Amino acid sequence: MSNLFYIILVQFGLTLNKELTILVCTIEKEPIPRHIRFKWMCELFPSAKVVHVIDEVPSYPHEHFDFWNIWTDLLRREISYDTEVFFSSEDYGYEVAERLAIKHIMVDKERNSVPISATSVRLNPFLKWDFIPNNVKPYFVKRIVLTGPESTGKTKMAELLAKHYCTTWVREYGREYFVNKKAKLELTDIIEIAKGQIKLEEEEVLKANRLLFCDFDLIVTQIWSEIYFKECPTEVLELTSDREYHLHLLMDIDIPWEDDGTREFPDLRAWHFNRIKGELEARKLNYVIVSGDYEKRWKTVEQIISKLMLQIN
Repeated sequence: MSNLFYIILVQFGLTLNKELTILVCTIEKEPIPRHIRFKWMCELFPSAKVVHVIDEVPSYPHEHFDFWNIWTDLLRREISYDTEVFFSSEDYGYEVAERLAIKHIMVDKERNSVPISATSVRLNPFLKWDFIPNNVKPYFVKRIVLTGPESTGKTKMAELLAKHYCTTWVREYGREYFVNKKAKLELTDIIEIAKGQIKLEEEEVLKANRLLFCDFDLIVTQIWSEIYFKECPTEVLELTSDREYHLHLLMDIDIPWEDDGTREFPDLRAWHFNRIKGELEARKLNYVIVSGDYEKRWKTVEQIISKLMLQIN
């Protein structure tokens, strides 16, 4: 069942009942983590009672000889004694309702309201984007990092890509942090910069249209900390290990270095490039080196992203 059909089913139930219990039944092997699915339903229906059922139970009658008794006992445990109606969009709803001695209401069995399946959405969510609830979309957004040393065109490329793909991008938080502080950075500032970068990214992903372009990531924060302080705070290293991206675009240093008033290390560009490249390889992350003039870089990046958007999840 698609996410949108879940919404229609629940909304129908809410129109007929002041009190509605939603059972979010998940098992460990499902492709989307169970806690995330539960969170989505809680966000979508704050007025309903949302119950997360994590019993590893059979999904279909042929999977277990005692299927119906297992599910009847589970439902009796999770729903209140005065429940009057069971809503579903499957024929099994009649059997469930009969066993619970309550009424069953079938909702759009033929799926005329949403003629797609959850499987088709998961395989390529970009093709079914309009069917995905807004609070679910960030889960499917592909995050792309533009990384590299100073003066390699990251910010300009991120901004232009966001405009081209009608989406949003994440600016470099550390630059504005440094400008606003108006003082020499200390090691503890690296932690605040990392947290600020994450906060910016999580704000922008809520507005993203399929893709999110990041002008900065915490691997670069880590390396800048090494440049300035010869070490990186443990907290930042832990935060860095938790971040996941679909692609890193490593901008090459084959374009001239330009001083914008905040750049400091033209002599470190080669070292910095190799340090980032080594970190990406050590972590086995998906990255591509982007070289050449602007026209060549744009063509390279556009081709890579077009392939990325067609990939099956």
